[in-house]
Amino acid sequence: MRTFNRLAFVSLAAMVALLSFPGTARACTGIRLLAADGSVVYARTMEFGIDLHSNAIIIPRQFTLTGTTNSGRPGLEWKSKYALVGLNGEGLTLIADGVNEAGLAGGIFLFPGYAQYQEVSADDEAKSIAPWEVVTWALSNFATVDEVREGLSGIKVGNVEFAAWKAVPPVHFVIHDASGKSLVIEYVGGKLNAYDNLIGVITNAPEFSWHLTNLRNYLNLSPKNVLTSTVDGERFSPLGQGSGMYGLPGDFTPPSRFVRAVALSQSAIPGATGEDAVHQAFHVLDSFDIPLGAVRSADVTETPREYTQWTSASDTKNRTFYFHSHDNRRVRRVDLLRADLNAAEVVSIPLFDQTDEQNLTPQSAGE
Repeated sequence: MRTFNRLAFVSLAAMVALLSFPGTARACTGIRLLAADGSVVYARTMEFGIDLHSNAIIIPRQFTLTGTTNSGRPGLEWKSKYALVGLNGEGLTLIADGVNEAGLAGGIFLFPGYAQYQEVSADDEAKSIAPWEVVTWALSNFATVDEVREGLSGIKVGNVEFAAWKAVPPVHFVIHDASGKSLVIEYVGGKLNAYDNLIGVITNAPEFSWHLTNLRNYLNLSPKNVLTSTVDGERFSPLGQGSGMYGLPGDFTPPSRFVRAVALSQSAIPGATGEDAVHQAFHVLDSFDIPLGAVRSADVTETPREYTQWTSASDTKNRTFYFHSHDNRRVRRVDLLRADLNAAEVVSIPLFDQTDEQNLTPQSAGE
């Protein structure tokens, strides 16, 4: 029987528990773009303060996965109904962000100061999973947002602590499907909150409902330039392009990125196809890329230093996963439906994070 390597979660403590540390992974941004042919593209950035050593992985159908509990006893055990592809971390069988063969896509985002999961009794352990397993559980079991929403009532997501770090990862989640529906999943005060995400955007804290309220402060934003105005006979014209977006927040805080992500994704001109929307999504997310050193914790002089480690996009219509990394900006892709979805084991695809550049310097006549 193919089984999930539970021993890998000992190493996972080192990666995921860092999420709760100040200065790490506070700046991930997710968006959704729609193409003229009906394609739905979900894309995001992944920020972290240490190298996650991510690879693309394909989890095949009928692969056995097991939830993690605080007691060390097995949690929920299930076999993947759908194959899925995405990016992991530290070589683990874990999808931090990805898409499945039915066109369901989703990702994990930090949610510090707000995430508090459900109480899991001994009787509930057999139907429980840890926070970092939610996206893998969703993508391996379901085809639509509605199915995920219904399935959430049948599981428990516990406050699972990693012994090595004595921390519970504070995260929330976004799920998109090929119809364009989107769902934000948050656990606050031990209660599940599932929000319809009509605008398709997610960042980090505070709660998703707060971000929607905060958008009311930016109703003036528009992709259209401001017209010339006359004040007491004096004519005033904009100094240049972009005057309609004047006041758009440009910092890296979650509220500012949320507003910026809504403004840029909503004003983006739809591409003809999913592939066009993917390329547009990477351009939009360039606005959220954090150079190494631009964001640091005030009490940390060396590491962690938050930066954009990779950016990914999921074409939910064509079941294709795209990504580029901090050290290699070439966009690469995995066509899930062309892979062996019934493989015996998980397939790992290295990111190849070396610099990828082409020297176009013309040679002199003497060379």
